[in-house]
Amino acid sequence: MKNEMDSKFILSIFEKIRENGEKKGEGYFLGGITAFSDYDGYTIFMEDQLVKLRFGFHNQYHFDYEKDEHMEQFEKKLNAINTDY
Repeated sequence: MKNEMDSKFILSIFEKIRENGEKKGEGYFLGGITAFSDYDGYTIFMEDQLVKLRFGFHNQYHFDYEKDEHMEQFEKKLNAINTDY
């Protein structure tokens, strides 16, 4: 499965999680997604129990997951956050 996601969408969801989510350690949790950044803030991460997203310089991103249905559920969570907040 080829994953193409708009970088503005990814950054928007990250900010919505930070603004509206519950603080958990170094990150924030909202709608089943945990969002956090590395120490300098240049790389951001969003993940649930089955999918991990790393987004960094030059709007490059990488998804790590085992099954397509895991990615589909992750995208549904991102879209729900986008719609609800």
